[in-house]
Amino acid sequence: MKALLLIDIQNGFCPDGNLPVPDGDQVVPVANALIDSGRYDLIVASQDWHPAGHGSFASAHPGKKPFEMGMLSGKPQMMWPDHCVQNTEDAMFHPDLNASGIDFVQQKGQNPAVDSYSAFRDNDQAALTGLAAYLRAEGVTALDLCGLATDYCVKFSALDAVEMLPGVTVRFIEDASRGIDPAGVKAAIDEMRTRGVTIIGSQDALA
Repeated sequence: MKALLLIDIQNGFCPDGNLPVPDGDQVVPVANALIDSGRYDLIVASQDWHPAGHGSFASAHPGKKPFEMGMLSGKPQMMWPDHCVQNTEDAMFHPDLNASGIDFVQQKGQNPAVDSYSAFRDNDQAALTGLAAYLRAEGVTALDLCGLATDYCVKFSALDAVEMLPGVTVRFIEDASRGIDPAGVKAAIDEMRTRGVTIIGSQDALA
């Protein structure tokens, strides 16, 4: 059973969104090619789904500005602009993404007291989203993943997939993903490779 996991391909992380990843919308046609390829038995997407006033938002901390470091539940936390608030246009999947081809959506980031980069669990690693259990129940043996952003949610999702889905082959599709910081992207890819994630391109996935 081969699955594709699309990470946070939402308006908020694309141009004109509240937390845009440079060229974030360029992943959409590649993601659509993967969705439409027939190469996958199961297609899953994660969706940042924050309540208003989430603790990772700079606006929830008087005097803090976006992209400053702060604290959340006793741990260092990057302070983000308000983004992907539940039921807003910012939180919706990019309109050109073939969402009709998605079999299951895993929402994350709903606890205001902790951020959730990974599609599998909160950043404190205490609360699970249930995605790993779902993929195990479906009998997934190979997982390809991609999306936004490489150096945050994609990386943490890939690392958690390796740890929480033992025996499952995990591959990161580089050209179907974009990151925030070039140095951070390189470091993320190096870390994923070191931890057992295979780095591929979409042509490898479609071959």
